[in-house]
Amino acid sequence: MVAAQVLLEVRLLLRNGEQLLLTAVIPVVLLGLLTAVPVVDTGEYDRVDFLVPGILALSVMSTAFTSLAIATGYERRYGALKRLAASPLPRWALLAAKAVTVLVVEVLQVVLVGGLGLALGWRPDGAMAAVPLLLAGTAAFAGLGLLMAGTLRAEATLAAANLVYLLLLVLGGVVIPFGQFPDALRPVLESTPTGALAGGLRSVLADGDGLPWAPLVVLVIWAAAGTTAAARWFRWE
Repeated sequence: MVAAQVLLEVRLLLRNGEQLLLTAVIPVVLLGLLTAVPVVDTGEYDRVDFLVPGILALSVMSTAFTSLAIATGYERRYGALKRLAASPLPRWALLAAKAVTVLVVEVLQVVLVGGLGLALGWRPDGAMAAVPLLLAGTAAFAGLGLLMAGTLRAEATLAAANLVYLLLLVLGGVVIPFGQFPDALRPVLESTPTGALAGGLRSVLADGDGLPWAPLVVLVIWAAAGTTAAARWFRWE
């Protein structure tokens, strides 16, 4: 049942042009444009080495948070979740299918972004240490996305999810180094899910460090808080 629901979720995603734009086109276009054009000062990093980890973090956010929140919010509004909850498919299986779908899309995003990065001269170090960060980031964003989708109206979820996406694109260390922000604001930005994921991935993939525990702990805390709140307050109709 979970496999069948995953296939359904993936087919629905592939038919949705807006979701494909958000999850596939925008990250790749941003990486290509910002690597080619020196819009921001990346400091000691080459542009592609700085941008690829940030765009990977943006990709996780776009899929596990923005896309998941919007799609689930409208499924809830149209009664699809209510009907599925009354079907033989258990609720845990529906949530598991959504989680697996998110992971499938993220694998495709990593291939696209990583492939373009390699073509542009990116040479990652310690790529395997990035996997726990990506998984923890996915859990954090998915919990927050489901919390938003399960508590707000669909229109409010659409507006709020896109607003958060834009704010964290600018403030989450994706394309602008934290060093360019005021010192008092920097710890706050680094403690956001996007900031922790982008900073952690950059530490691994650009600096060649081992698994950074501080960003990982931040992501685990966000994941625990988001999933607990979603389980408590998510409404199926």
